[in-house]
Amino acid sequence: MSKPIVHFCHGNSFPAGTYRQMFEQLQPHYEIHALDMHGHNPDYPVTANWPFLVQELIDTLQKNYQEPVILLGHSLGGILSLMAASRRPDLVRCVLMIDSPVVTGWRSLFVKTFRALGLLEKYSPAQFSVKRRMLWRDKQEAFEHFSSKEKFAIWPPEVLQDYIDAGTQAHPEGISLKFTREIETAIYLTLPSNLGPIARRGLRVPIGFVGGTESVECRQGGLAATRKMCAEYFVQLPAGHLLPMEMPEKTAQACHAMLQRLLAK
Repeated sequence: MSKPIVHFCHGNSFPAGTYRQMFEQLQPHYEIHALDMHGHNPDYPVTANWPFLVQELIDTLQKNYQEPVILLGHSLGGILSLMAASRRPDLVRCVLMIDSPVVTGWRSLFVKTFRALGLLEKYSPAQFSVKRRMLWRDKQEAFEHFSSKEKFAIWPPEVLQDYIDAGTQAHPEGISLKFTREIETAIYLTLPSNLGPIARRGLRVPIGFVGGTESVECRQGGLAATRKMCAEYFVQLPAGHLLPMEMPEKTAQACHAMLQRLLAK
């Protein structure tokens, strides 16, 4: 019997290979596929509310699969999965978002207003991504650089190595990040402010959420709409926003348990 197909969508700035440890835990149960990097195909530019990124996901599903698939997405990837499933439920069996903040209500008005005023860079993760270091002599120097950062220091070393391996490429001066800081910043500056109708209407396919109790991103984005939309298919683990990297095995276990519930719905 063939395994259910999972199409995975990564978080902003983390190419799909970063999640290798989590994928390895899921592979006994699912056939896993992913687009390596969202946002870097000029045919699907990064614009306000991400319509072309959503279209890229829809086109990827239509091109690669003969049947509806499971959409599993972390952060950015979960929102893209939600939006794609809202537009094309015929392509999707179910959606599972991993710590994806579904911004609605006054928060979405805040995003829309601050974007119009040009203030999002100051009040979003773009304030950090716009200055992100891009170049190192070699992978060892890159590893040492990231392991000294609080956000990355709590990752298992093998996960950080996967990020270095999947996320860097050769450069005349050594190696550079593949996911450009310009695209990463643009994604933050174009966060969807139009998710309210989707959250209120819900999806025509089952949807669930696995998040981190310590996620600053979801605390800032709000979880009320997500809790209402997912109902009993909502769980949190003792982790931060980057739980697939912080604790890949436990995250995979929680995702597998949730997916089994969603598929049986």
